Amino acid sequence: MLRPEFDLKYKEHLDRKITDLKKKRGALIVAHNYQRDEIQEIADIRGDSYAMARAVTGAKEKVIVFCGVKFMAESACMLSPDKTVLLPVEEAGCPLADMITAEKLRKKKEEHPDAAVVCYVNSTAAVKAESDICCTSSNAVGVVKSLNENKVIFVPDRNLGRYVAERVPEKELILWDGYCVVHMRLTREEVISTKELHPRAEFIAHPECRKEVLDLADYIGSTAGMIEYVKGSPCKEFIVGTEIGIIYKLTRDNPDKKFYVPTEQFICANMKLTTLGWLARSLEKMVYRIEVPENTAERARGALERMLEVTHRISA
Repeated sequence: MLRPEFDLKYKEHLDRKITDLKKKRGALIVAHNYQRDEIQEIADIRGDSYAMARAVTGAKEKVIVFCGVKFMAESACMLSPDKTVLLPVEEAGCPLADMITAEKLRKKKEEHPDAAVVCYVNSTAAVKAESDICCTSSNAVGVVKSLNENKVIFVPDRNLGRYVAERVPEKELILWDGYCVVHMRLTREEVISTKELHPRAEFIAHPECRKEVLDLADYIGSTAGMIEYVKGSPCKEFIVGTEIGIIYKLTRDNPDKKFYVPTEQFICANMKLTTLGWLARSLEKMVYRIEVPENTAERARGALERMLEVTHRISA
């Protein structure tokens, strides 16, 4: 086992190396809120899927190092085709994204030819290409409300889809049977037992959680939504119903507040694959470059751009 002082010196060495390589490559480092603390610390931009997508489109840098998972890097690549997008760990995937394929979605569309397809960004480029519009957890309700169609195929997360359906009852939502393996781990019993230990704490939850878990929440929202809610809340204690990586920013932004995780299993293994060492290697070797076939990228880009347009219109 390494001594703490050795770990610190090695981290400082990698931090310097990454900073130097970033300048050399003219790169921008973007990290999701679920990344390791040290990755979020060194990143130029941190956020949820929507914030990261917007940041990449407006970036002046020509090299984007995307510390997240593959579907996120694909979206960045499609929204900024003139940029080089790197994913530090080639194996960083998403089980939820793998629960649907373009072929299966095409068959579902044949069953419901009068339905619009809303695709959660946690999906592959090929699936996005078969969709009318994308959404994130922060804008899903607004996106569905914006559609002219009364029937909507919502893919691939059934929990997020159910959450949206409850808030847009005028639409008929056909839900795909997919789910986030991390958020599905949280049970109602774990939340209740944590509330008993911390009775003054508010419970904030991500809409990818089970319905019985969301029913206990004081606030439901994306990671960005949670961060803003906590910042504005007078409450001093929170039970956090999403991946443990968000605790880094919550604690940094709110040093006077306490945060509790209701389950020790609230860790996304894929998000945690990216380390400082892999990030340094990515900048040094310029790997792994994300590329999407143009025929797929063109159609998927349309679904992503429509999402950005709708969200801009709603917030304007």
